[in-house]
Amino acid sequence: MAPRKQQEIFDATLRLVAERGYDGLTVEGVAELSGVNKTTIYRWWPSKPALLGAALVEADVLGFEAPDTGSLRGDLVALVEGVRRLLTEPPASDIAVAALAAAVHHPELDARRFFADRFAREREIFARAVRRGELKESADPMLIVDLLAGAVWMRAVFRGLRVADSFPAEAVSALLDGV
Repeated sequence: MAPRKQQEIFDATLRLVAERGYDGLTVEGVAELSGVNKTTIYRWWPSKPALLGAALVEADVLGFEAPDTGSLRGDLVALVEGVRRLLTEPPASDIAVAALAAAVHHPELDARRFFADRFAREREIFARAVRRGELKESADPMLIVDLLAGAVWMRAVFRGLRVADSFPAEAVSALLDGV
């Protein structure tokens, strides 16, 4: 399937989950919105969870490249800023929150792939920091990402508070410099 067509299918999938929630997402609806025959969609993704799982990882709208600013602090601030935008700026925020919330109630929708894919890319930030001597080799990259990204999730999604532009730098400073 052409990459452009795939993106149209992923965009339709994510738009529908944002508008209607996971229960309102149907392959028929995706077919109608994307202009692709539903049998074609089923040929590539055998189920609704498979389709949404692929869209979460491969859709351009949720695309992610690990930052490379030249320093651990800069990379972490950029990383937190990316999570802040993901969770606060439509359409990505509507999509991410709806799709990942659905994963809590629908174990067949394996959201772990979304987080595993992102973390695989984030690991390079820490490998570079170790090579530059900015981080001990014993540091736990997942713990660092969880502390920082978790702070954004907590503030933006669970508390429903505005995440200030200064938040990424403040969160990274709290982690790297201590409170």
